[in-house]
Amino acid sequence: MEISEKESNHPSPTPDTSHNDTQLGTKEDIASSDGAHLQRHLNYRQVQIMAMGGSIGTALFVNIGGGLAKGGPLSLLLGFTIYSLILSCVNNCIAEMTVLHPAPGGFIRMAGIWVDDAFGFMAGWNFFLYEALTIPFEITALSMTLSFWRDDIPAGAVAAVCIVSYSCLSVFAVKVYGEAEFWGSGGKMLLISILFAFTFVAMVGGNPQHDAFGFRHWRDPGPMAEYLSAGNLGRFEGFLGSLWMASFTTVGPEYVTLIAAETKHPRTYVKKAFQTVFWRFLLFFIMAAVSVGILVPYDDPALIANFVTNTADGSKSGSSPFIIAMGNLQISGLPHVMNALLVTTIFSAGNTYMYCASRSPYALSLEGRAPRILSKCTGQGVPIYCVLVTICFPLLSLLQLGDASSQVLTWLTNILTAGGLINYFTMAVTYVFFYRACKAQGVDRTAFPYYGRFQPYAAWAGVVGEGLIILFFGYGSFCPWDVSSFFTNYTMVIFAFMTFSYWKVVKRTKMVKPLEADLVWERPIVDSYERSTLEKPRGFWREMGEWVRGVRNKADGHGQEY
Repeated sequence: MEISEKESNHPSPTPDTSHNDTQLGTKEDIASSDGAHLQRHLNYRQVQIMAMGGSIGTALFVNIGGGLAKGGPLSLLLGFTIYSLILSCVNNCIAEMTVLHPAPGGFIRMAGIWVDDAFGFMAGWNFFLYEALTIPFEITALSMTLSFWRDDIPAGAVAAVCIVSYSCLSVFAVKVYGEAEFWGSGGKMLLISILFAFTFVAMVGGNPQHDAFGFRHWRDPGPMAEYLSAGNLGRFEGFLGSLWMASFTTVGPEYVTLIAAETKHPRTYVKKAFQTVFWRFLLFFIMAAVSVGILVPYDDPALIANFVTNTADGSKSGSSPFIIAMGNLQISGLPHVMNALLVTTIFSAGNTYMYCASRSPYALSLEGRAPRILSKCTGQGVPIYCVLVTICFPLLSLLQLGDASSQVLTWLTNILTAGGLINYFTMAVTYVFFYRACKAQGVDRTAFPYYGRFQPYAAWAGVVGEGLIILFFGYGSFCPWDVSSFFTNYTMVIFAFMTFSYWKVVKRTKMVKPLEADLVWERPIVDSYERSTLEKPRGFWREMGEWVRGVRNKADGHGQEY
């Protein structure tokens, strides 16, 4: 049975563009039951660049050094390759569900609709805390990066500037955020491209020493490092350390599913954005792992101080392995350029997390899993109360005033790793239930706007892969037993169990049976919007050309900017 047959019981009303009620399929907005709400203002140019650049964060330039220090270049490459394959399976799942239902909250609400209301409650609050806690992580990383130039820059001042800036960007309409992220994400891609070019030029001898070192560091000190233990066990534990770091660094699908609710022509633009995720894993994450392994030996003193012993003093060594490599090669000038670009990249990443975090409680409030007041938006479609709640979390970056920045960064990394893993585990589990419902109700998935292949095997690969990493990534806290390490590694896991149990008991929720799952949900609303909008989807380069012409016309005093 086609899903369109079921929609006969959910007829979409005749479009009426005389007012802004998207339940009637207006031009730009997405459904809401009252007044102001999220609005579809993100165009393809912004969505595609944000999808590519949004997954590039501080971890790719800074924390990746921790994976190298613990595991060595081979372990780092294996860790990023294996985790990219696991996350590709998850992306295959969430892409099919999101393109079919580009609704506010994305997988947060899907978990409650198709699995269990308690599961959705857990997923939503886990995602909110994950994104909100990543903001102080980025601010702390920014303080470490600025210490490359001078170590007397007040961390409190850095935090204050970031908080004020993020607040200002968040209260504007989503199209303002989209434009800011267009440039921020573009800067990230420029930076990673320059670093890849630098790696190639340096390794073939284009450095001040004219030393064509190639893959020398794979031989000396070697391809795999020993971590925590000696011998083969130590090398295996080093590989696990690299895999854990890969699971923290490699991200992407969650940002696309969040912006889908505010994207024009979601069935076209969001679909193409998800399709680029597979290429991003190869071009950005796996290539970055190769580059770092070429440039820096895993036993580099600065690398060890920053990511293993946490004794870095914020000196000129810098915190990024790329900048450490430039210093080792005695390259002047370029490290300063790279550090400046890294500062803008980290700031942009924090802005992305601010956006995602503020949309999470909004989605929860729509389903009654958060106070209803959080669903209130301004006339420009900004969930203002959610922004006010989220802006409190960057204050946690002030923890670095009492401890070394590298130590705070380690704490936040351990806490956040579990949160990210739970997000992807949630997506994969939700798809398993979604797939079962489609089979039970006779729905032809090949008719969907995006058809995920290799299902349900890809979904189960995601469930098992993410589940095993969640269970074991903090095993180091048991040998020997370390209470502090245990809680930083498993705080989010404990929180997820508590939130699920609380909602399960209080609301007496039940798992959704396959035959009872609502596979229609908000699809008629999106279908109505797609039919009623007069503006047709455009390709990336065509939209880029129109945008450039619009900027020129605006500079000349006539025309509009696209």
